[in-house]
Amino acid sequence: MSQASAVAYANIALVKYWGKRDSALNLPAAGSLSLTLNTLRTDTMVHFDESLTHDSFELDGRESDPRKLTTWLDLVRARAKLQTRAHVVSRNAFPTASGLASSASAYAALAVAASSAAGLSLTVRELSELARRGSGSAARSIFAGFALMHAGTKADGSDAVAEPIVGADDWDLRMVIAVVGGGKVKGVSSRDAMEHCAATSPLYQAWLDCVPNDVQAARSAIDARDLAALGAITRDSAMAMHAAAMASRPPVRYWQAATLRCLDRVEELVGSGIPAYPTMDAGPHVKVLTDAAHCQEVARAIGEIPEVTEVKICAPGPAAHLLSEASD
Repeated sequence: MSQASAVAYANIALVKYWGKRDSALNLPAAGSLSLTLNTLRTDTMVHFDESLTHDSFELDGRESDPRKLTTWLDLVRARAKLQTRAHVVSRNAFPTASGLASSASAYAALAVAASSAAGLSLTVRELSELARRGSGSAARSIFAGFALMHAGTKADGSDAVAEPIVGADDWDLRMVIAVVGGGKVKGVSSRDAMEHCAATSPLYQAWLDCVPNDVQAARSAIDARDLAALGAITRDSAMAMHAAAMASRPPVRYWQAATLRCLDRVEELVGSGIPAYPTMDAGPHVKVLTDAAHCQEVARAIGEIPEVTEVKICAPGPAAHLLSEASD
């Protein structure tokens, strides 16, 4: 097969991924735990074409620089014993490079589509490892629902892969996303910010020290279907990550004034007895973990903030898959 299309969904880390032990291989410095979301979708087509002299890349309808993509596609070509260049078309159904984990869904979809187009038949573990080479968080978007990412210990990264914990239909939670500022591209990439934080922040090691206990506590909360316990870990992990980033020298700050207003509004909701637990990635947007019964109320409350330009309500999402494998 020389052409294939796939879909994958972004995930939001509840226990955050922040920092690498090997940048070249995208090996995380610590584990993480995430929830794949059903509305943050990326569709990707890969066509290996003998007539091409170089790779080409179209992202959201525009031609993009293919150099990073070529480096990643070389991994697929080496495995498949191919020399053929590829044309890649990818479209995100949500803002790109703004802190909504578009790289996670992008490389998960790319791993599924490219490996199939190249004639490879990879296991989900192999797909997770391949996706990780493009984006560390993409390893988790191979899977539906909750996924656990292992930091691994091997130098080659073969054990730095994700595994599924609880499926998309096994716990009826919601993630409400407040898009702040129109989903504009963030000023500092996650990759650059992680490296800068690891090199300069006096709080970075303290952040890493928190992660193993947070992962274990989150797994226990998921097993018990304890939203309050999982929500507290989700909130605390995000705040610790951003604290380490803001302590970098010079600071890395993704928050905007509206970000703080969203966080204040979430605190008000909690004070009125509504289960609402905020988290944030490398961007200004605020995500709120809640349940199906309260998601509309949470969405209305944060949607009233003027600088919030869009509110998304997401349920647990499916695994990455070839488009021919399921109806979409």
